[in-house]
Amino acid sequence: MTQSHSPRTRRGVIAGALLATVAESAISMSARAAPATGLTGHEHDWDGLVGQWNVRHRRLKARLVGSAEWEEFAGTSVLWLTLGRLGNVDDNVLELPSGTYRAMTVRAFDAVSGQWLIWWFDGRNPAQIDPPVRGDFKGGVGTFLADDTLNGRPIKVRFRWSGIAGASPRWEQAFSPDGGATWEVNWTMDFTRVRA
Repeated sequence: MTQSHSPRTRRGVIAGALLATVAESAISMSARAAPATGLTGHEHDWDGLVGQWNVRHRRLKARLVGSAEWEEFAGTSVLWLTLGRLGNVDDNVLELPSGTYRAMTVRAFDAVSGQWLIWWFDGRNPAQIDPPVRGDFKGGVGTFLADDTLNGRPIKVRFRWSGIAGASPRWEQAFSPDGGATWEVNWTMDFTRVRA
């Protein structure tokens, strides 16, 4: 979820990039697939997040500059399963103080590596696809990492999910400028299920 500044808006480029990336990963994973049933034991990793949520966001206004100024805002998220439970998609509304926007997450499980890949798509610049974070769940906590850049400098990105099986799931994003020796948490999301 690094911020991008290159404006591209053509629908063909956007749709093509999204579909090509996700389709290539899905085809690659199914070609290497594990058991004939397609199940790996990870088909329930995201079950607790299926459905509709209200989200309370807390985000640093500036990242990796020693800032202590946070902004808080509301949002919503809806998650559904795909790829025979070994993938999922969520649709998000983020009500930033500067204006509301939409974003989407696509997740897919790679049976060979035993890891989930997670892509974030920012609706304000959907032609830009950040590198996927990769990781898995251990002891009820999911940790997902990627190499990326922020303002031209290399960083590591970490997503961490906790409490997915409970009533109050939490997501946090952290960046590291020093190869993972230190981390700055710069965004948290606390989820509350929408009552039907």
